[in-house]
Amino acid sequence: MRDDMGENVLIELSLEFGIKIVRLYEYLCDNKKEFIMSKQLLRSGTSIGANINEANYAVSKADFINKMQIALKETAETEYWLRLLAKAGYIGNEYGKIRESCLSIKRMLIATLNTSKSSPKATP
Repeated sequence: MRDDMGENVLIELSLEFGIKIVRLYEYLCDNKKEFIMSKQLLRSGTSIGANINEANYAVSKADFINKMQIALKETAETEYWLRLLAKAGYIGNEYGKIRESCLSIKRMLIATLNTSKSSPKATP
């Protein structure tokens, strides 16, 4: 299990991001009557934090890296849905901060993965 400061920050950022995604999902359903893409966004956007949290209880370094890579893939998918919803006119510039939060988490995940992959073999 990882217990350094960077991982705690990543857990908190992904939790806050998940809350933003839930609120955006509610907005899209209630105000825009958009249910298909918003459901995909909800699934991928909340999965990021779930996988980061799960990685902190990994049984091995390989398990940790695997969970973090899944979280990274979910950020890419979430970024796609945000871009698609914006280009389709469902969300406007006011949601740019949500996309920026996603990209911030993505950069932190990449840094964490690079560090984990280059460090000596040890249990996370």
